Amino acid sequence: MLKRFYHSFDEVGTDEAGRGCLAGPVTAAALILPEHFKNPLLNDSKQLSESKRDNLKPIIEESALCFGVAHIYPEEIDKINILNASILAMHKAIDQLIGNLKYIIVDGNRFKPYKNVPFECIVKGDGKYMSIAAASVLAKTYRDAYMAELHEEFPMYNWKKNKGYPTLEHREAIREYGITKYHRKSFRQLPEQLTLKL
Repeated sequence: MLKRFYHSFDEVGTDEAGRGCLAGPVTAAALILPEHFKNPLLNDSKQLSESKRDNLKPIIEESALCFGVAHIYPEEIDKINILNASILAMHKAIDQLIGNLKYIIVDGNRFKPYKNVPFECIVKGDGKYMSIAAASVLAKTYRDAYMAELHEEFPMYNWKKNKGYPTLEHREAIREYGITKYHRKSFRQLPEQLTLKL
């Protein structure tokens, strides 16, 4: 049962998706839920099926007092590294919120101060607190939709299915076709034990 982590009416939950991908953006969402919001299906997005996430997305968007979603793209990820890009995405998502932000709860163990708003990092917070779980669902669904669009441009990598994660299929496609403008060049695209055929 997810807890309501409640400090004030303006508690912000934030989370990101796509940190471990080889291609595509890292995407973050931030939101403020009503004080008495409950949904029995809501959980860490990684624990939910794609259909359940898609069903929850409009419920969360309609229920949230406000929400924001932000992508940080591969070129920026390569410049500032994935940790900084993840935090930047969360900051940009929080930028979109309205109201007097009183407190931020963040999934994971790393964050940088956002203006002067107090914050707390919570390891596996997306499986513990509703506002973080809801943010994780939005981040994941928005990123998945974006990767499905990229799939139409480069179908050989099957991003519609693997979303840019380092699956065997994705890496085999990289071996055959090389990388695209959507790949993160600072990431190790192929394991060291694989050798490219010349």
